[in-house]
Amino acid sequence: MATAGKSQKATAYPWLSDYPDHVSWDMELRPQALPEMFDEAISSFSERPCTTFLGKTVTYGELGALTERIAAGLHANGVREGAKVGLLLPNCPYFIAFYFAALKLGCVVVNFNPLYADDELEFQTRDSSTELMITLDLKVLFEKAAHLVECGALSRVVACPFAELLPGVKSMLFRLLKRKDTAKPQTSRIAHALLDYQELSTATGEYPRPTIDPKKDLAVLQYTGGTTGTPKGAMLTHANLTSNLQQVSNWFPQIVEGQERIVGILPFFHVFAMTGIMNFGLSKGFEMLLMPRFELDEAIKLIRERRPTILPGVPTLFNALMINEGVSAADLSSLKYCISGGAPLPLEVRRGFEKKAECSLVEGYGLSETSPVATTNPIGGKIKENSIGQPMPGTVVSIRSLEDPSVEVPLGEDGEVCIFGPQVMQGYWNKPDETAAVFIGEYLRTGDVGYMDEDGFIFLVDRIKDIIICSGFNVYPRHIEDAIYEFPPVEEVTVVGIPHDYRGEAPKAFIKLKPGETASEEELLAFLKPKLSPIEMPEVIEFRDELPKTMVGKLSKKELREL
Repeated sequence: MATAGKSQKATAYPWLSDYPDHVSWDMELRPQALPEMFDEAISSFSERPCTTFLGKTVTYGELGALTERIAAGLHANGVREGAKVGLLLPNCPYFIAFYFAALKLGCVVVNFNPLYADDELEFQTRDSSTELMITLDLKVLFEKAAHLVECGALSRVVACPFAELLPGVKSMLFRLLKRKDTAKPQTSRIAHALLDYQELSTATGEYPRPTIDPKKDLAVLQYTGGTTGTPKGAMLTHANLTSNLQQVSNWFPQIVEGQERIVGILPFFHVFAMTGIMNFGLSKGFEMLLMPRFELDEAIKLIRERRPTILPGVPTLFNALMINEGVSAADLSSLKYCISGGAPLPLEVRRGFEKKAECSLVEGYGLSETSPVATTNPIGGKIKENSIGQPMPGTVVSIRSLEDPSVEVPLGEDGEVCIFGPQVMQGYWNKPDETAAVFIGEYLRTGDVGYMDEDGFIFLVDRIKDIIICSGFNVYPRHIEDAIYEFPPVEEVTVVGIPHDYRGEAPKAFIKLKPGETASEEELLAFLKPKLSPIEMPEVIEFRDELPKTMVGKLSKKELREL
């Protein structure tokens, strides 16, 4: 993409009038190859703990050595520069080792959601031309990889032994007691397609290190959620990812390299965790406390015992910690920074969590297409309620007309949020038409409606696709959700549009109440009456025991719309 802003004076950007003191918006960002960043971290923090997973700790030096052996082993088995290497893994040390081993060989990493159905995995494998898939020897994952081989979508698989991730006694007990959950790859029906993990992880010898052009060479194909149609692979270069890493790193003051502990609950295959936990953590020598899947009780135990200093999460995580009576302020007292992303952070959740944890909860915003972080609220500075903050260093946010995206709207007026910056993707893999449609000039169209105030703080109104058209008027589900969150018995809420004979569409609210709470539709409507206009009032209210969530843990409108 062309360089934005060179023909514009930086003083024209409203956010510069009140930007955080500790960071310069026009700071120099150094495009870097991800393996270079990784090698620097391994050298600087070799004796430090890198990952702690289910009780077993691996140092930076140990992880670096394993990654080198795997890279040599993959090359010896014919994996070459440009190959697409898929990761069908939960958070664990294998994810990091194979991610960077592939990148060291000049390959492109393709992230896969382990919860996807076979058809979804097959589509993404074929679309991305993934030729090698890394997974675990757990049946639930190995069978998915086996299907991809049998249907002809995939040629080779590495099945990493889960038991080796566990400390001594746990590893022995797992092998004895969980045999029914473990596949036998070497005697399976796809044994012919396997690369042996033990052979890869003990390989020796040299392998060629290709010259990586950070600005041109792809590092990752990050597939979008596909909520608006067929999933698309966002092409993220090494420069996209390392620039965003530098933007994030410089945003947070008082980070002590080699000292922090960051919680890895969010899955690495999601772009938020890939950049905001894995790459951020590695670059600063953090100890990453990894969880293979989110379980609230286990997360609470981990926070109590390991005393993390940084907790990235989605709003549902912070809401769960806030309302859980078993979690005290003392349990959360080690936290220095809490970062919310992936979905809008309700005001009541932020206020309630900050009061309980006595720690700032900072909301950021981004997309798969922006590597992902585009805006963040200041750390320790001015925070405007319900704002997603200001643009990251080197990032320009422009609010464009919903009718004509080539026209920028005045401050304070709703429009489509459009973004330019070094973290913006190169386009969608093998989809030139979709790529052209998502850019207006040099700016990425996000599909989000929002406005910017006089200090350059951005406020999201809603997703364009989520807007409910009632009698010709735009109704924003997020505004309704925020109002419902103020009703004390409510724990979670999602609002979607439903067909309406007279108005075309009308809002429907799906609500989960807090444990032990009761409420009627009449009580809620009476509470909302002074807060919402008649056209915004929910036409239907449905109380549910649970609301559907994505793998990342954010509330999912897609499943509710399909009802």
